[in-house]
Amino acid sequence: MDIKTATGAILAESRKPLIVDQFTLPDALDLGQVLVQVHYTSICGAQINEIEAVKGPDKWLPHLLGHEASATVLETGPGVTTVSPGDSVIMHWRPSKGLQSPTPAYGWRGRRLNAGWVTTFNTHAVVSENRLTVVGGDYDKKTAPLLGCAVTTAAGVINNDAKVKIGESLVVFGAGGVGLNLVQFGHLVAANPIVAVDLVPEKLEMAGRLGATHTIDASAAQDVAGAVRAIVGTGGADKVVDTTGARSAIETAYDLTAGSGTCVLVGVPTEKVTIYTLPLHFQKVLTGSEGGQCVPDVDIPRIIRLEKAGRLEFQSIITHEFTLDRINEALDVVRSGSAGRVVVRV
Repeated sequence: MDIKTATGAILAESRKPLIVDQFTLPDALDLGQVLVQVHYTSICGAQINEIEAVKGPDKWLPHLLGHEASATVLETGPGVTTVSPGDSVIMHWRPSKGLQSPTPAYGWRGRRLNAGWVTTFNTHAVVSENRLTVVGGDYDKKTAPLLGCAVTTAAGVINNDAKVKIGESLVVFGAGGVGLNLVQFGHLVAANPIVAVDLVPEKLEMAGRLGATHTIDASAAQDVAGAVRAIVGTGGADKVVDTTGARSAIETAYDLTAGSGTCVLVGVPTEKVTIYTLPLHFQKVLTGSEGGQCVPDVDIPRIIRLEKAGRLEFQSIITHEFTLDRINEALDVVRSGSAGRVVVRV
């Protein structure tokens, strides 16, 4: 390959700041690999979980991070047929059409730098073909990363996990990047009422603009569950989605789900949760979500068509922008819970 080095934000030690440094690229692309130049990446809670090692000791250190970005294809390896040099693409973690390649062999400070099939906290990346979806060259590179995770996850939760029907009540805990999109997709499929719950008034204002019929400031409400029931009815809501991963929010979300309703957990909990399981033996459903089961090469073009038709909008969801050298500041903003979606210009 013509490009030999790149700059990336490297996780060298769990629960420590990322190290922004140069690393070496492989000499040649392997079967199904694609070299891209990354433009913008957004930050997902999954990266915070990786840094904090919430699933246990990280055996892959040191490694690169990130799974949603906009990029331009520079080179393609053997067997690649779905993208070509010059294509504008969205990078995503859910597999799509094309080959799944071996993971890339990077080098850093005399050792191997690990990476998965897609990483985005780096200026250039060797990516598996099936983690790329081509979009028009005129599509906004700053908002494009949201379609790599937050937007497609929300669409999938509404369509596939919760299966929201016209007129069903929807409650969303957490009005961040995924939560705000859950609200606007819920509005798109005519859920009613749509209740957004968060601790930050500014995020609740955004939720209202995107389709929430009611908002609840959990930092001010003495009884969040009571406030929700006053809106959706004492029997609870048809569909409830938690994006926070907080134990108290998950327990409340489950309790607020109607006896024949569905509770979907998007946020990953960091501690044990206690629920009363008897309703699960009847009609209540509790399920976790894996990216909403979205299919990027199918869902991304559909979503872009809706956006161009004025049915959806994503720019207002981006509340903060940083450069790669300030990645640790960006991560702190995400941790604070005050942001919609944070993007990093790579």
